[in-house]
Amino acid sequence: MRYHPLTADDRALMLRSIGVDTVDDLFTDVPAGHLVEGLLDLPKGRSEISVERALSRMAGRNRAAGAGPFFVGAGAYRHHVPASVDHLIQRSEFLTSYTPYQAEISQGTLQVLFEFQTQVARLTGMEVANASMYDGSTATAEAVMMASRLTRRTRAVVSGGLHPQYRDVIDTVATGIEVAALPADPTNAEDIAAAIDDTVACVVVQTPTFYGHLVDLAPIAEAAHAAGALLVAVFTEAVALGAIEPPGALGADIAVGEGQSIGNALNFGGPYVGLFATKKKHVRQMPGRLSGETVDADGKRGYVLTLSTREQHIRRDKATSNICTNSGLCALAFTIHMTLLGEKGLSRLAHLNHARACATADALARVPGVSVLNDTFFNEFTIRVPGEAERVVERLAEWNILGGVPVSRLDPSAPGDLIVVAATEMTTEEDIAEYAEVLGGLK
Repeated sequence: MRYHPLTADDRALMLRSIGVDTVDDLFTDVPAGHLVEGLLDLPKGRSEISVERALSRMAGRNRAAGAGPFFVGAGAYRHHVPASVDHLIQRSEFLTSYTPYQAEISQGTLQVLFEFQTQVARLTGMEVANASMYDGSTATAEAVMMASRLTRRTRAVVSGGLHPQYRDVIDTVATGIEVAALPADPTNAEDIAAAIDDTVACVVVQTPTFYGHLVDLAPIAEAAHAAGALLVAVFTEAVALGAIEPPGALGADIAVGEGQSIGNALNFGGPYVGLFATKKKHVRQMPGRLSGETVDADGKRGYVLTLSTREQHIRRDKATSNICTNSGLCALAFTIHMTLLGEKGLSRLAHLNHARACATADALARVPGVSVLNDTFFNEFTIRVPGEAERVVERLAEWNILGGVPVSRLDPSAPGDLIVVAATEMTTEEDIAEYAEVLGGLK
């Protein structure tokens, strides 16, 4: 496609049409001192080969997760994705079936979304799930707004164990809702139930928490329901649901989280796939879209977009959300990987993750000056190190070891000596031994 820039006559015609004399007149409302004078300080144009070389040098500074011992988690996890996943998501049934609005040509996409919804509902122990959200953090914010609509209340209690970035997204997205965030306690799960009263729309609890602790949701659900509030259960590590009791079985009204761990690689931060499930009675207030199974005029099985809640569709001003689509490709990868695993495979994977984390925690706990703060955890836990955690992580990186996430990086109010450490099935015994050895030798 050719690019034809505007001529001077074109610009003059456009300016006359909107009633101004110059382009600068369009910016008269911008306060003085906030406009850039002159040209931006950017390098001059280069040849294509020169740009490719410059970008290649920049890309070469990146470090792949598999290039050495890797213990980073905190919401994004390195898991093995079978080669068959990448092969299958490129099949023509999915590549050519673009938008679910046109069901007659989107049967491949709609069927996968139907299977995806079934898997998420089974995984979370809930009755119904949507066709995915953008990621776990925005799904959490949508859950808070949904709870507010259902209860007609505008206050949310947020656990101190919620991922700090998830909490920030709630603050940003859930406008008009008062967020009462409980203080973070890296050594224990706080008494969440005591903060619930009859003004609360929902209580938001993550398990495993950002610090790795496992939280019993049942008494929190009981306290929430007694006060007329809803329990929003959050998870950032979907693999954990292969080993722990699902939130639906513990009384959760809405279960949301991140599905990146299944079928989707790290990819330097995205795209991810948000999971959202709830009780059937709440389905009309659920954001996103829902694929349903039906039969056509000839009695043959088919799939349709059953529920779509955004303003572009018939709900208009009654829309529950302005989310405009779903993470279709990531949801497809999730579905294929989950299908390959099956229930038993997911359980084995989860227990392997836990075993690797236990071995890592035991090894690090033997390092002088290092303490593990968790009594319970799945594949992630928090350690206290001598000195500044950010500096320790930097020193480990010099040894080609990515040793975890300093808590203060995501929560500046947290103590500066804490590191969240994750281990998965990709963690080897050699990785663990090298981490403990190097950490113990740091001065």
